[in-house]
Amino acid sequence: MEEIVSHDGAEIQPEPTGPLSPSIDVPPTLRDSECYHVFISYSSTDYQWTHSLIEQLESCGLQVCYHERDFTPGRTVLENMSDCIQESQKVLLVLSQEFVRSRWCLLEANMSLFRDCLERKPIVPVLLEPGVSIPLHLCHLTYLEASDPEFKSKLLKVLCTPNQQLQGSTVVPFQPPSIYNGKALQPLTAVNDERLNKWEAGWFSDMEVPDQLRLIIEDHNKYREAVRILNSVSENTMYTVTVRSLLLVIVSIVVFSLSGIIGLLIDRLIVDLLSKKKTELWVFTFPFLICVILGSCIQIALWKKDEVKHIVREMQKAVGKANMILSEEKVLMGCCSNSKIYLVYVSLDGCKQEFAETFSKQVVAEEMFQRALMFFSPGYACCLAKRHFPFPKASSTGHLEGGVCFCQYVSQQLSAETWE
Repeated sequence: MEEIVSHDGAEIQPEPTGPLSPSIDVPPTLRDSECYHVFISYSSTDYQWTHSLIEQLESCGLQVCYHERDFTPGRTVLENMSDCIQESQKVLLVLSQEFVRSRWCLLEANMSLFRDCLERKPIVPVLLEPGVSIPLHLCHLTYLEASDPEFKSKLLKVLCTPNQQLQGSTVVPFQPPSIYNGKALQPLTAVNDERLNKWEAGWFSDMEVPDQLRLIIEDHNKYREAVRILNSVSENTMYTVTVRSLLLVIVSIVVFSLSGIIGLLIDRLIVDLLSKKKTELWVFTFPFLICVILGSCIQIALWKKDEVKHIVREMQKAVGKANMILSEEKVLMGCCSNSKIYLVYVSLDGCKQEFAETFSKQVVAEEMFQRALMFFSPGYACCLAKRHFPFPKASSTGHLEGGVCFCQYVSQQLSAETWE
């Protein structure tokens, strides 16, 4: 594959040069309800690479569907995408950084994966460039890499294989959401992140539910309620910080005034005792004033440092309350700073059952589980999102395949600390 350089000199994706051989693989027969062999979803920034590929696929006899040519004018994008996907045997996604960022491309991918497309059409993800952050709803798929020397032959083989024969091949059909258990979603960043001080709480938008959460959370009002709980920290601390700042200014003025008065009194006293000129006696009071000013500066610095820790603690408490709502939708928030919230998709059903078996009374078990969510879920979600836990992995199998489940995390934390 040869590299293409754009008009501004930036290197862009390799173009799939060289013909695809139709002599080895023959396109499958289209049935009555099918008009295309493959529907291709891509970002407009990848137009050149994708259309070069489309030309090669069509030269091999494949019927390709893409939006610039095959969408019906006058219909909504949703209607066009729905019909084109249903009329295609397979769905090919050209994954690039821009594709992942694009709202419409994500919507196309979501539809093709979660609407089931009547006959569970196989998805063929093509990784166009290295380092692309694969969306949560695509991470279970085995993708083809455009940089692979065998890419063209592998792609043609997949597209020319009937759907019923694709079991166990390089792509897999629709699978249930359980395969996403323990996966990290895109973090939430505070709206006021750029102008946010370290001792202030971030503000997060509750107007729009993020695309990935739309696929998981059925009741979007629960997400908005969770964000409002989180934003209450910003509302409360704004008042607290203002009051504490005013008090600090008042205290500083009083301290400086008193230090000046004390200095004058000391100066007067020494003048009376030693009968020396007043200008020579400030040398006794000057160190005292310096110590007072230095002490005030240190106090301000320590106050700010303590305020940073205080804000994070308050946000973690709010996240714990929010998780008591979101856990019902298999989503947890994690908080490690004042401006970013981690999100993970994780089912706690098995852990909740463990609490029920540990505590004999159902009321007690539910109360203890809610307390665990309140105190430990923010840290657990952070560890899960970062794939790092501050203790060795348990030898026993938990309720999260290949990872640390919530009740294991709570058990480890309780061995080192108590309920707060």
